[in-house]
Amino acid sequence: MTIVLHKAFIATAFAVAASVVGAQEEAKETQVLFKNVRVFDGVGTELSDPTNVLVTGNMIGAIGPDVTADGDATIIAGDGRTLMPGLSDCHWHSHSIAVTNPELLFGDPFKNIIKVALESEHTLMQGITTVRDVGGNIFGVKALIDEGRLVGPRILPSGAYLTMTSGHGEMRLPNVLLRPEGRALIDQEILGHTAIADGVPAVLRRTRENLMRGATQIKAMAGGGVASFSDPLDGAQFSLEELNAIVEEAERWNTYVTVHTYTAKAVQHALEAGVRSIEHGQMIDEETAQMLAETDAWLCLQPFLDDEDRIPLDGEFNNRKYDQMLGGTDTAYKLARKYDVNVGFGTDMQQNPAMIDRWGAQLVKLTNWYTPVEALQMATSINQEFFKMAGERHPYQKGPLGVVQEGAYADLLLVEGNPLENIELVADPNSNFKIIMKDGVIYKNTLE
Repeated sequence: MTIVLHKAFIATAFAVAASVVGAQEEAKETQVLFKNVRVFDGVGTELSDPTNVLVTGNMIGAIGPDVTADGDATIIAGDGRTLMPGLSDCHWHSHSIAVTNPELLFGDPFKNIIKVALESEHTLMQGITTVRDVGGNIFGVKALIDEGRLVGPRILPSGAYLTMTSGHGEMRLPNVLLRPEGRALIDQEILGHTAIADGVPAVLRRTRENLMRGATQIKAMAGGGVASFSDPLDGAQFSLEELNAIVEEAERWNTYVTVHTYTAKAVQHALEAGVRSIEHGQMIDEETAQMLAETDAWLCLQPFLDDEDRIPLDGEFNNRKYDQMLGGTDTAYKLARKYDVNVGFGTDMQQNPAMIDRWGAQLVKLTNWYTPVEALQMATSINQEFFKMAGERHPYQKGPLGVVQEGAYADLLLVEGNPLENIELVADPNSNFKIIMKDGVIYKNTLE
């Protein structure tokens, strides 16, 4: 009887598997034809002449004025609107944008992760189809998005922040100090959001744990932070040996390390250790900009300004650090331009889901230093070139992202108007993004 039931179970399992495969094959053949659109391909500087773009399954199959589709295809009348790649963010915190720091430290972690899942669709509705998540346990949410069970952007996860004792990712409060060697993990370490590690063996272990969980890249805190409680902004963090060990371990896994740093001192310290991706960098100087260019490193810089988007912080210590950092933004962008540094676009939005609606406004701020076309290139094809540093750890290998070209992933936005001439259009995605498609699936369509 047991054998019969076992055989029946296997037969049922194979039948279910066959139906799933059949459904997947059917989905792969689904076609969407965008007719009469003008294409910004993410690379060029002008819109194309009116053309058609055919999406087959989750890929762009063909582009051209004479391209047609099968009889059962979904037809989108572009009527001369702009078709462009989905946007991306090189410094995103899926967890921290959805919950506040007090909620993260003291709230119900199950409620927190539900908030993160709910906000993932909010993110996609800004036209953001890919984010590089630079710290926190987001692996489960990423998996559910990739499986199609949650709506959200593609996520390139870093996993837990690597921080030294007293570093920027240190979340212990004074009441849990001091701990003996071999101390118990704090809650945020158990939950996978941070990893406090001192010494080469400890940083190697934490790096390997993140990679084991599926990290695309490794994030380490190599300099002081603004919102953190205990570390000054001017210091460099981790020893050269510790950073070297993290970099070498990532390289053995064919990926890379990105580090949180603001100051010239901390950036140079990280570059000397072999780091090739810098988060922030608002307080770099001329020598550091030259060093970034000479090492062909990437700088994920944010247009932080003392304006309506200033993050409210408690306490003189944190606000003083914030003012120091904000004061360097303009110089950092000008130096990056002067020395032709590789620059990606990211926002580092935190602690307020309503800020997500201001994402496009952050992109518009790049026009303080770049042309609208350059800003849009940065948030599409250039960011995606940045992300390729992950090599084989990159989770989306079937085709290129951030471009509109044959053989690329079908992550597309249909825009009312021409964003190359009026970049302000991206600041109001609710009105101006008529269609949002990710992986060949239409998640928003206001033309119907």
